[in-house]
Amino acid sequence: MRILLVEDDHMLGAATREALRDAAHAVDWVLDGASAMAAAQGGEYELMLLDLGLPKRDGLSVLQSLRQGGSNMPILILTARDGLEDRVRGLDLGADDYLVKPFESAELLARIRAVARRQGGQAQPVLTNGVLELDPVTREVRFQNQTQRLTAREYALLHALLLRPGAILSRSELEDRIYGWNEEVESNAVEFLIHSLRKKLAPEVIKNVRGVGWLVPRAESTSKA
Repeated sequence: MRILLVEDDHMLGAATREALRDAAHAVDWVLDGASAMAAAQGGEYELMLLDLGLPKRDGLSVLQSLRQGGSNMPILILTARDGLEDRVRGLDLGADDYLVKPFESAELLARIRAVARRQGGQAQPVLTNGVLELDPVTREVRFQNQTQRLTAREYALLHALLLRPGAILSRSELEDRIYGWNEEVESNAVEFLIHSLRKKLAPEVIKNVRGVGWLVPRAESTSKA
């Protein structure tokens, strides 16, 4: 998942970014409300983690502007403001969830998974195309009654493909979901990860459309391969 982190506290921001990266998310981190608006309007993010007490522009103002502008990007508020009024106002302005600092990384990651499930209309966390089953909690994939543990980036790539079975994702689209700003991306990184996944599972689980990108087939097309 590609996440925009908006947090002006350098220590907390760095720790949160690392926790998210360790959980296989691609993270872009900005330090103020004005930068948050620019990034949100110029990039494609699947979720925003938004602090309220920001310089240049308050987090609630950012939230309100995004919702008034038609953005339906899930937004989870991170704030030290633990008063009822702030929580209610944030939710009324369109926040999808609310987490009071300090918080544990495990709870943050669980709330992100819950928001993602609600956004996708899913009751269960497991992603599947009818053949593969990917569990975001354990970062394991099940195929032909065998379970494989994935690395963070293997998981991120397969998660991106399983969100849209049958849809072709280009190299740049996959890189956007695996890597954040300032992370070095080698030219063959996507191919290496796909090779690794095919080796753990089977060659037919990820198909290449030459010159276009890669896809995870739907169950019926996988079974015919």
